[in-house]
Amino acid sequence: MVERFDSMMGLMLVEKLLDTVKWDDKGLAVAIAQNVDTGAILMQGFANREALTTTISTRKATFYSRSRSSLWIKGETSMNFINVHDVYLDCDRDSIIYLGKPDGPTCHTGMEMTCYYTSLNALLPDSKVEQNKLAMTTLYSLESTITQRKLEVAETENDEKPSWTKRLLLDNSLLCSKIREEADELCRTLEENEDKSGAASEMADVLYHALVLLAVKDVKVEDVFQVLRQRFSKSGIEEKSSRKST
Repeated sequence: MVERFDSMMGLMLVEKLLDTVKWDDKGLAVAIAQNVDTGAILMQGFANREALTTTISTRKATFYSRSRSSLWIKGETSMNFINVHDVYLDCDRDSIIYLGKPDGPTCHTGMEMTCYYTSLNALLPDSKVEQNKLAMTTLYSLESTITQRKLEVAETENDEKPSWTKRLLLDNSLLCSKIREEADELCRTLEENEDKSGAASEMADVLYHALVLLAVKDVKVEDVFQVLRQRFSKSGIEEKSSRKST
């Protein structure tokens, strides 16, 4: 009886939420899927009342196809579902964000992270931006560059003047010593009461060198963010205790 009451209350709250959405004259609103860990905008579609209700109940990103005039669940063909963790409405209540975790490539072209990979700047004359460059945050752009350097190291032999990143990728001892050095310099910004810019600069060095280590270990930043997200509901003491027992 209690479970049924909770379910009924949930349905009432969902209906109340749906009533606040400003659907257009066709009963649609823009629906954007965003990666819960990376922040990447995965894709954009449209949702009607039924699509949003289905998303909330199934936790699978569901849209309304204007060309087919029917609902479609992202991944129903490719099996690359977007598992929705939360749903957000904007301040005007006329657009929706599905915040979720994709099972695989979102774009039908097979692009791994996002459907957004055509840069306007890349189309301009004399542009230095690469064609088909994914829309990435600063951190992921850095990770992508480091990954590219790692591929170049594997493909190139006897590089007489390797870049600093390549040197780090080739020398584990050098890499570890730099991480320890940069971490110590970051701590000294606190101990010696340096200004904010000094702390930001040293943290940038720590992040860069740590990302190189992750590349050596074939670990993605997204994997790290997923671990952090899973720890949100745990205290630090509880989390450390669980690690000792495994």
